[in-house]
Amino acid sequence: MKISFEFFPPRTNQAKEKLNQVRQSLSVVSPEYFSTTFGAGGTTQDATLGAVLDIQKNDNIPAAPHLSCIGSEKSNIVELLDQYKSTNINRIIALRGDIPLGIGDIGDFHYANELVEFIRSEYNYYFHIEVAAYPEMHPQAKNIVSDLTHFVNKIKAGANGAITQYFYNADAYFRFKDDVQKLGVDIPITPGIMPITNYTQLLNFSNMCGTQIPKWILERLKLYENDLESLGDFGFDVVANLCQTLKSQGVNSFHFYSMNCAEPSLKLAKSII
Repeated sequence: MKISFEFFPPRTNQAKEKLNQVRQSLSVVSPEYFSTTFGAGGTTQDATLGAVLDIQKNDNIPAAPHLSCIGSEKSNIVELLDQYKSTNINRIIALRGDIPLGIGDIGDFHYANELVEFIRSEYNYYFHIEVAAYPEMHPQAKNIVSDLTHFVNKIKAGANGAITQYFYNADAYFRFKDDVQKLGVDIPITPGIMPITNYTQLLNFSNMCGTQIPKWILERLKLYENDLESLGDFGFDVVANLCQTLKSQGVNSFHFYSMNCAEPSLKLAKSII
């Protein structure tokens, strides 16, 4: 079973120390890699670089930085990838990224497939490239057909695999896999798993990224909104059952959105290994 965890880069010394402890706790399940996010327009570029270098130096676990291309020039991308290559980082999660409000020039790249193609042209196959997948459709896609086309373009450009946006409906994941296979895509598609620990936070995230929360789950979360212990227990049961359903159908890799906390993701990871 392949397990990986995602973090966002810490902004303060206190947050950095906390994340160090979180990574140490998660290391007990021997993750395949730790990934670190990259802010819109590269706003956390330096923090992302610092975080992945810290992982590479201290954790004995491969680091996988996110790299979003909106707002970036080719020269900036090369500079960053050269730094990663010089420190033996060879896994990249290549994304378009969100367009920051007020930005006039979105840079040399408009879509993630252009970034993937550029990395391949400059570095051949040194980097293992993961891209994003949206089982329930990207929130900005015109329709499901155009969304699938964009995904296939990223794979044809040279991506090795994909990580999905989180979801709570296993059928959406399997339908997505079936759809892209019919379009000639046969690469590993790792489900992204979001623990349920906070009603308001989950609702906000889901509204932004287009994830559907099934009504039966949503109604229970409303009921437990101010009872964090019951919400946590219910959330674990829901997501653990989702993971078991995926595993029973042959899924052998899981990517956990840790939100820089150890226990929820660690408990779920232990339930499937």
